[in-house]
Amino acid sequence: MINTEETRIEAIVLHKVGNKSAGDGLQLSKEVLQTDEAIRQLLLHYFVTPFKVEEYFHFHHDSGLHMNEVYSFVSSIFEDSDAFLDQSIDLAKHLYEMSTHPKIKAGEFYVVYFKDLILDGELIDAIGLFKSENKETYLKVYPSGGSYEIQSDDGININKLDKGCLIFNSEADDGYLVAAVDNLNRNADARFWFDDFLQIRQKEDAYFHTENAITMCKSFVAQKLPEEFETDRPDQAEMLNDSAAYFKENENFDLNDFAEQVMRQPDLIESFKEYKNEFEENNDLELAEAFDISQPAVKKKARFFKSVIKLDKNFHIYIHGKREYVRKGTDPETGLNFYQLLFESEA
Repeated sequence: MINTEETRIEAIVLHKVGNKSAGDGLQLSKEVLQTDEAIRQLLLHYFVTPFKVEEYFHFHHDSGLHMNEVYSFVSSIFEDSDAFLDQSIDLAKHLYEMSTHPKIKAGEFYVVYFKDLILDGELIDAIGLFKSENKETYLKVYPSGGSYEIQSDDGININKLDKGCLIFNSEADDGYLVAAVDNLNRNADARFWFDDFLQIRQKEDAYFHTENAITMCKSFVAQKLPEEFETDRPDQAEMLNDSAAYFKENENFDLNDFAEQVMRQPDLIESFKEYKNEFEENNDLELAEAFDISQPAVKKKARFFKSVIKLDKNFHIYIHGKREYVRKGTDPETGLNFYQLLFESEA
């Protein structure tokens, strides 16, 4: 968790970075931005407030960490704060070179040095990289004579950060500890902020392992289970409910324990473990067989466990438990399928 009670902005440099493919251009500042304390407090709110997640990243490069441009530029700043302006220019140039996707807009690029952020109870310095692309129209009302006048202008909403990352001066050998957001381009073909510019990959911590284990379990129930076994939708719903309960009620995940409690049957357990290997190979990752369960990750992935049976475009059945109270059949007169739901009382 990030806390800014003790935090101050040590320095800010602002550059204007356009879309290189569109010929927008690059406008570089020659000096550090000068602001008063009131503006710095507003900027602190604008820059840091969006980072409330428990998901962290590390810089990465296939040819070696030193080949990651942002990692190298940031390392130079942490080693010598006098290099802040020059390295901010290199960062802006690198961002411009990466800004070729047609969906990338021109915008202001801020490089910020933070002193004394509190991360998990410890004081730590950080470097922030932020890009503002969207402008909003606002009204200014002021007195004029015996009445009022209204004018409009375009500006930045300090409650809506477009793109940003916080790079903490921690875990340098692993690629620094990084928090990142992109609230504009969430689809895969426009992930240039994460993949092209920053080149980061998720830190393999409890959040990472929990998130991937949940994804793997959901994929097994939705895809592998109906392929190999005679399972209908209520059976799948029951297994999803049992999986959700395991992640919510336990502090630790153990693959064997999970399989025994959720899959139960030996053939299902064997199939589940085989599917784990397939999932790892298809997604180029290694799933830990034992780890601490991250409840923030469970909360984020809660929608994966929604047990919903969709019947044509007419009905949705939400199953929360009691698989034995759901029966399926076929109506002999119409030939249509039906579900019979048994219950004790009606709310």
